[in-house]
Amino acid sequence: MTQSAFLQDHHLTGGVPSSSITPQRLARFSAVALPLAGAGLPIAVYLPPIFARDFGLSLTTIGLIFLIGRLWDAITDPLVGALSDRTRSRFGRRRPWIAISGLIFGVSSIFLFFPPDAVSPTYLAVTLFFFYIGWTGVQIPFLAWSGEVSGQYHQRTRIATYQTVITAIALLAALILPAVADQIRPGDGRLQLTLMGGLILVTVVPSVFLTLTAFPEQPPVERPEPFRLRETLSAVFSNMLLLRVLASDFAVSLAQAIRSSLIVFFVTFYMGRPDWAAGLFLFQFVFGILAGPIWLRIGLKLGKHRTAVAGELVQVAVNLGLLLVTPDSFSLLLALTLLQGLAQGSGNLMLRAIVADVADKQKLETGEERTGLYYSVFSLSGKAAGAFAVGIALPLLAWLGFDPKVANSPTALGYLHIIFALGPAVAHAFSAALIHGFPLDERAHTEIRSRLNERFTAAAPAE
Repeated sequence: MTQSAFLQDHHLTGGVPSSSITPQRLARFSAVALPLAGAGLPIAVYLPPIFARDFGLSLTTIGLIFLIGRLWDAITDPLVGALSDRTRSRFGRRRPWIAISGLIFGVSSIFLFFPPDAVSPTYLAVTLFFFYIGWTGVQIPFLAWSGEVSGQYHQRTRIATYQTVITAIALLAALILPAVADQIRPGDGRLQLTLMGGLILVTVVPSVFLTLTAFPEQPPVERPEPFRLRETLSAVFSNMLLLRVLASDFAVSLAQAIRSSLIVFFVTFYMGRPDWAAGLFLFQFVFGILAGPIWLRIGLKLGKHRTAVAGELVQVAVNLGLLLVTPDSFSLLLALTLLQGLAQGSGNLMLRAIVADVADKQKLETGEERTGLYYSVFSLSGKAAGAFAVGIALPLLAWLGFDPKVANSPTALGYLHIIFALGPAVAHAFSAALIHGFPLDERAHTEIRSRLNERFTAAAPAE
């Protein structure tokens, strides 16, 4: 097959032919999500206290360094997305970014997870700088490519499902490894770093290789528009469908982050079961691995936005059910946590798949390729929600009188209970309301792909 014939076949089928999108190849393609997700939990949960306790850095310094890192993400995520949209090489748009950034990610992981005995603020800041560059340079092009493997409505849901399952497995491993370290040498932060960093180093090279070789990437044929900041911002903020998806995902991630940031306090102080503080979180993630295939089957029947609404309403019901939990009803908490795990990620999964459909609509209307840019701001919405949850929920709880360093009054524990249950419930309800009635369903997307194919056929040179 000639290059032009390959391009035409690739475009007209909306990406890779469906017969080639087998479970084995989807698992290979999703492999790079393993080291990426495996790094996310340590960065958010374990690294700050380890660098404070075991390496003597002040909490203020660590907090400032990690805050600057998140602000840096706000710049690099959309920049990488926009630039990868404009990359032209014989290897494709996304592959060069994933390959080069994977190397940066792996090398910087060595310095971050295997530090010297004495760690200065400068060492941590510089290491995180390169770590975040590598992480973003892999994650954003990978997410964009995942939306381009297939242009078919339900295939995109399958692709996102495999990534969600791989991510859940990585998060489970990242939760287990520090617990294993505590069993071997309790309180040894360096051992925890070694095990978590080992997971990244063992998986990063083979996973990048598997992802890069899983599917052919369509060599772009359009001439790239030069990067202009004003036009790039306009492409995001003028797209109302995209903003609707971003707002819905922000609400989903906010609900999850509120629950994650309060679950240890809730189980330890309200339930009086500190022995289950980490175990309950792990229990939820075990069942979260089963959630992806369940919601995939629902999505194939209902469509993406209806399934997202259904998943969010399940989450609302589960969190409202937490209002019935008392310190004497631990079995009810376990049951609700199991349901929480089975509903975990349902909204994120469907919304991620919708982003590529929105990018197709944008391309039809403007002729511009914005898939990488749209996935970059989608990634930012989740990160912003995590920071917002911690910045609001914890100060609110303190203002209401809760203090983990003292014996709390029944009133303070009651406020903890209410925020832990109602905060996520309200956020999930907002997410469902925002995505309800989303107009870009399977029928509308099929029409968009058909018109894009007609445009490509008309513009393609005759053989």
